[in-house]
Amino acid sequence: MRILQLMAGGAQGGAELFFERLTMALARRGMAQQLAIRENAARAGKLRDAGLLVSELPFGGKLDFRTRFALRRQIADFDPDIVLSWMSRASDKLPGKDAGARPVYCARLGGYYPLKYYRKCDHLIGNTPDIVDYLVHEGWPEDKAHYLPNFVSAGTAPPLRRDLFSTPEKAPLLLAMGRLHRNKAFDVLLTALAALPDCFLWLAGDGPEKQPLQEQAHSLGVSERVRFLGWREDGAALCATADIFVCPSRIEPLGNVVIEAWAQRLPVVAARAAGPEFLITDEEDGLLARLEDASDLARAIRRLVDDPVFAKNIAERGYGSYVSQFTEDVVVDRYLQFFAKVAV
Repeated sequence: MRILQLMAGGAQGGAELFFERLTMALARRGMAQQLAIRENAARAGKLRDAGLLVSELPFGGKLDFRTRFALRRQIADFDPDIVLSWMSRASDKLPGKDAGARPVYCARLGGYYPLKYYRKCDHLIGNTPDIVDYLVHEGWPEDKAHYLPNFVSAGTAPPLRRDLFSTPEKAPLLLAMGRLHRNKAFDVLLTALAALPDCFLWLAGDGPEKQPLQEQAHSLGVSERVRFLGWREDGAALCATADIFVCPSRIEPLGNVVIEAWAQRLPVVAARAAGPEFLITDEEDGLLARLEDASDLARAIRRLVDDPVFAKNIAERGYGSYVSQFTEDVVVDRYLQFFAKVAV
């Protein structure tokens, strides 16, 4: 079987990172693949180093005829059984074909995107059951909407030295990761931090809310206990250093960072956005707080800080959830079964 995968995402993001992980994992299983990605030298180099054949295309706007022509040629030359597109822009660039004709067009969605961009597709994948429900509710055929989860690496790393970021060794250390965007609700986390005077926060990420968050931290009087780390690629080391992982998002379709924390045996507190509420069984493998409620978020964090035995048990059960549902082997098996089913 041959798979052509299309990724038109940005330089950073959860979907982009999972695209890299999945393509490499499929290569390790011997899958014949080609990739077409939005021009990105770093991503292309990483994928080529893994032995993958990568073409870089503009994936631009309506006047970008080069991408459409190149994709049509690549499909004709490679003759894939399946084309898997990631997110809206890549799916919208798919060449037209007759319904039911080869190759089979599939698209993977990590959010609640308008279906007008996916009108050429034969099958859609949601990485949560809630996204699949959304697809069906919007009129997509139920038998062509499929749930396939993400996986994260369980690779470990030694903890970082806390003094690298001027953090006391014995202070309870909170970790949050993600794009600095309003949807991630890091403003709520900063407000919660004001009620946790013994805690420090490492915030790993970058984005348009960086300056407003820094200003908020100053106005709340917590700036001396917050470290803005920028975009990082050493999540395992960060998790090994921290005591508690916090996902405060007000909008979060999945919450891949929750799975990353589970894989590193780090206890998790999350707000009840759709993704974390799907992933976490409250008080079993994590703690859930009310959406946009800084007081409730602080309460949940304080509970883990004050009861290390409970926190350890939460972390171990979170790791168990990761092992049973979100390892590379489990998820890649599901993708291979899906490909075999729809390529018939």
